Amino acid sequence: MKTIFLLTGKTRNQYLIEGMRDYLKRIVNYTSFEILEIPDLKNTRNMPPAVISEKEGDLILSHLDEKDFLVILDEKGRQLSSEGLAGFLEGKMLGSVKRLVFVVGGAYGFPKRLLQRADYVLSLSRMTFPHQLVRLVFLEQFYRAMTIIRGEPYHNA
Repeated sequence: MKTIFLLTGKTRNQYLIEGMRDYLKRIVNYTSFEILEIPDLKNTRNMPPAVISEKEGDLILSHLDEKDFLVILDEKGRQLSSEGLAGFLEGKMLGSVKRLVFVVGGAYGFPKRLLQRADYVLSLSRMTFPHQLVRLVFLEQFYRAMTIIRGEPYHNA
């Protein structure tokens, strides 16, 4: 199984970039994993938020295959513990999923049609985090899940 972490826009803060690189180096020791950043939309200053969300949705959909298992990260999604995320990932690894795609959208959320396309909507917390920070938090939790699956001490250290 290959995992894709699909992001709208570039990661801007250097401390987040360094943290993401660190976790990516760790994660690839466990599974095939790729971060794919979709460029920011241009000339959005006078665009309504709903139009921006729709255009970002179009870009996200253009990077998906119809057989991808799509997980959208959204504050309204289902919450899992770290152990629950590990179980979810292990189930996908053992199942017939070829590409597991996690998506972090832009500031205006996801259009309805993308949410309808999602196979799963996951919330990292009931709290709201900046979209830039969610990237690092997700990678840490993904890495933690991999160590739980392997029975390694990171989770309880």
